[in-house]
Amino acid sequence: MVPEKESNGLDNYAFASAFLFDCKLEGHFCDLPDAKHGKELDTSLDKDNNKLAYCVTDVPPWYLCIILGIQHCLTAFGGIIAIPLILSQGLCLQHDGLTQSHLISTIFFVSGICTLLQVAFGIRLPILQGGTFTLLAPSMAMLSMPEWTCPAWTQNASLVNASSTEFMEVWQSRMRALQGSIMVGSLFQIFVGFSGLIGLFMRFIGPLTIAPTISLIGLSLFDSAGINAGNHWGISAMTTALIILFSQYLRHIPVPFPAYSKDKKLHTSRVYVFQILPVLLGISFSWLICYILTTYNILPSDPDQYGYLARTDLKGDVMGQAPWFSFPYPGQWGVPTVSLAGVVGILAGVISSMIESVGDYHACARLSGAPPPPKHAINRGIGIEGLGCLLAGAWGTGNGTTSYSENVGALGITKVGSRMVIVASGVLMVVMGVFGKVGAIFTTIPSPVVGGMFMVMFGVISAAGVSNLQYADMNSSRNIFIFGFSMFSGLVIPNWILKNAKAIVTGVLELDQVLQVLLTTSMFVGGFFGFILDNTIPGSKHERGIIAWNKVHEDDSSNTVESGQVYNLPFGISSYLSSSSWLRYIPFCPPGAPRSLDTNALDPKQPLGQPEPSQIITGVTM
Repeated sequence: MVPEKESNGLDNYAFASAFLFDCKLEGHFCDLPDAKHGKELDTSLDKDNNKLAYCVTDVPPWYLCIILGIQHCLTAFGGIIAIPLILSQGLCLQHDGLTQSHLISTIFFVSGICTLLQVAFGIRLPILQGGTFTLLAPSMAMLSMPEWTCPAWTQNASLVNASSTEFMEVWQSRMRALQGSIMVGSLFQIFVGFSGLIGLFMRFIGPLTIAPTISLIGLSLFDSAGINAGNHWGISAMTTALIILFSQYLRHIPVPFPAYSKDKKLHTSRVYVFQILPVLLGISFSWLICYILTTYNILPSDPDQYGYLARTDLKGDVMGQAPWFSFPYPGQWGVPTVSLAGVVGILAGVISSMIESVGDYHACARLSGAPPPPKHAINRGIGIEGLGCLLAGAWGTGNGTTSYSENVGALGITKVGSRMVIVASGVLMVVMGVFGKVGAIFTTIPSPVVGGMFMVMFGVISAAGVSNLQYADMNSSRNIFIFGFSMFSGLVIPNWILKNAKAIVTGVLELDQVLQVLLTTSMFVGGFFGFILDNTIPGSKHERGIIAWNKVHEDDSSNTVESGQVYNLPFGISSYLSSSSWLRYIPFCPPGAPRSLDTNALDPKQPLGQPEPSQIITGVTM
């Protein structure tokens, strides 16, 4: 069936036509990518909406960098704080708000450092780094093993003494095991990135491997969402409804804000605030309602009554106990320990994270007015992400780092693709990690509010995975079988293993632990079957979606002036490396002197191709 209308990939984002300060940006505009290479848009309005205020190498005014940097931090807010809140269940920390605040501060701090490293020395595109859900699934599978099951007394708030040596050893021993596994797993990502092997991986991985892998990340977390939301379905339903209202129904409605410019003086400017910050607004409103209901004792004060967990005063005086300044440091929870089972499980998550990040790089390049990322930049980006996971493991976030699709989508909304904005975001996240009170604030969010956010977030992650099937021929019975079997196996096998933990007995304890972690990680099971079946069952490349999937990777502009301006290393490092002939052959080093190129071919101000909606759908929907 032929679609009635072709989309340029940006129609769904309803770009804002005005910004807070109504800045005069003429002379700085460059084109966003259009669906057809070199094709003129039909109307002048479309031309205006398809412009970037600032391209990747431009430097906006300092105040604009700070404002948009704050917005990027808030865009990533939901994903970043969700990870420590979920991990706290496996770490036996549900009733220790102060330690939760330390974990939130630590993940903000490390995310800021990794963002600065990525923008300065990695892919060098305006792409934010933060915690990854691909490592969350194997981490929770590892913590569900019998040896790491939380003692019963840690589930009772009245029996938990957060300052006791016994309790601290309970959760810190689990955290140290996670840290060691993540650090060893990250070495694999560093090797794959800096050695250039990521290109070899991409040859055998297509939509039918990616779709079940990403979808099962969201689906496997349904229990966590249900437990949190079930503590008060009314509050969680209100949170979900508000996020849906803001992100879907009100996203095209601008809100007038006071603004000032030299020409117009004090005036009002329209800002699409509902489209930019739907999650933050939804959580804030529900959080406020819970605070009011708690203040007037409308919510029950008896722990045994339904709805008690919707109160905002359950964490005690965590705001008062949290220090104003807390500087996270490596090894703050003790010396990491290494578990073979944990390392193997983390490797499955690392591979998924690498593949997803490559797609994010290409989508980010298109939305920031940059040429397609060359191989040496992609290799550096993956390598720096591996280094970020190593740092996250050393600092003790209980997670790794990856590129955030949410913030790639935000580039299209703001029409500011400058990497200096992301530098500002990285600095802000480091500052937030140092202020202990910031992390403490987030721990007071009632669990039903978090559950409502999870309902939307995990649903969108699942749908984003399925959207990768648009590249494959889903009229093919072969592809329907592979996807259906992979998805169903990824749900059935982990569920059965969790209910029959003693069923795996090979006689080798280490092997039992490895199989336990792998077979209870839904995304590994689904991705494994998808990979094996897709590469063994006969099918053409067109039918498998490999041609469409790899089309975005065909352009290699690594040796052009335009590419050098964006992707070469800073501080004259590229010039130094180019002076040594043998260094040019290192996979993560830029090539030699750039060749001349027709400026119409790869000018950042010219259309560069269609952005990948599957890579940015999560962020835009959120």
